[in-house]
Amino acid sequence: MLSSRRIWFLRITLIAAILSVAAYMFIRAGGVNPARGHGDTLAVLAGIKLPPGFKMKLFATGITDARSMTRGKNGTLFVGTRQAGKVYAIVDENDDKTADKVYTIDENLYMPCGVAFRGNSLYVAEVNRVLRYDDIENSLASPPLPVVVNDSFPSDAAHGWKFIRFGPDGKLYVPVGAPCNVCESSDQRYASIMRMNPDGTQLEIFAAGVRNTVGFDWHPETGQLWFTENGRDWLGDDTPPDELNCAPVPGLHFGFPYFHGRQIPDPEFAGGRNPASFVPCIQELGAHVAAIGMRFYTGQMFPEKYRGQIFIAEHGSWNRSTKSGYRISLITLENGRPAAYTAFAEGFEKDNRVFGRPVDVEQLDDGSLLVSDDFSHAVYRISYEP
Repeated sequence: MLSSRRIWFLRITLIAAILSVAAYMFIRAGGVNPARGHGDTLAVLAGIKLPPGFKMKLFATGITDARSMTRGKNGTLFVGTRQAGKVYAIVDENDDKTADKVYTIDENLYMPCGVAFRGNSLYVAEVNRVLRYDDIENSLASPPLPVVVNDSFPSDAAHGWKFIRFGPDGKLYVPVGAPCNVCESSDQRYASIMRMNPDGTQLEIFAAGVRNTVGFDWHPETGQLWFTENGRDWLGDDTPPDELNCAPVPGLHFGFPYFHGRQIPDPEFAGGRNPASFVPCIQELGAHVAAIGMRFYTGQMFPEKYRGQIFIAEHGSWNRSTKSGYRISLITLENGRPAAYTAFAEGFEKDNRVFGRPVDVEQLDDGSLLVSDDFSHAVYRISYEP
C-alpha cells in the first residue's frame, strides 16, 4: 500500500509533468510564451552593479530567447534557444566588440538549446537528438542541411533541453535531465551526463544522479569536469540549494533523487539509503537561483584574482516567494576548492521586478565575458578597464 504522503508526491509530480508538456505543446502550436519575456536592456544596463573597473555594454540585441553560446574557429558566436526553436550566428565584422550581422542557422527545432563547435562544424542539441552543420562559418547566409549525429536521446520536454560541450578527451558531453521534479527511473539515461564520440558512436553515461545540468566546464589545470545542477522544487523557499559539482572521474553518482546539496535527504526518496554512497556537491549555491551556464575564467583582461575562478549565470527563481538569482555569481577557489561564493554582476532584477535573466557566459579572445539573456533577448559584454 502506498502511504498518503507518497500518493501526494506522485500526484504533484504527475500534475507538474502534465503542465510542462501542455505548456510546451501550446508554445509549439503558436501560443503566447511568457517565458520568452519582455525584458528591458536599458534597465539592465542602467541598473547593473559590477566591481570597480568593470563595465557592461550590449554586444547584440534582438536575439530572441538567447540561451547557450559557443564560438567558431573564426570567431562567430553561435547561440541556441529553448523556446524559439532557432539557432543564431552572430558576427562582429569590424572587431569593435559589437554585433554587425545576425544569421538564423536553423529554425523550427525542438528546444535547440545546446551548441558546440569542433573542427569546422557546429553541433546543435535538440531534446532528442544532436545535429551537425558542416563548414558552417563559410555558409552562414545559406546554411547546409544538418547531419544527424545521434537521435537516440529521450524526447521528454521536462528538463529535456541540453547544454553540450566537447571535453579535453575529444568527446561530446550531452546531459539528459530528469523528466520530473523528483522521481526514480529505470532508464539510467535520465538524470545523467552522457558522452559520445563526435560521430555519435560509443554513447555512454559519464555521471549519474544529476537532476538537471545546463552548464559545465573543465578545470584549466586539472582537466576535471565541473558542472552546475538545479535543485528540486516544492520543499520551501530555501531548500534545497542549487549545486556546483566536480566529477574528477567517470562513474560517480551525485545523489539525485535521494540526496541534495551536501547530503540533504529527500523526504520522499532518501529512506534507508547511505549518503556515503553518493558524491556531495563541492559548493552549495542559493536555493532556486537556477544556476546554469558556467565558465572557468582563463583570460588576461580581468585582474589576476579572477583568473582560474568560476563565473556562473544564475537564471533566477520562478517559484520562490522572494526572487533569488538573476545575476552572475563568482566562485573563488583556493587550493582547488571553493573558498567564496559572491555576486559579481547584479541588476537583472530589482525589488522583485525582472529586467533580464542571464543564461550562459562565454569568453572572447580579448578576455572579456559575454552573457546571454533569454528574457531581454540580448547578449551583453563585460569588460575591464583599470
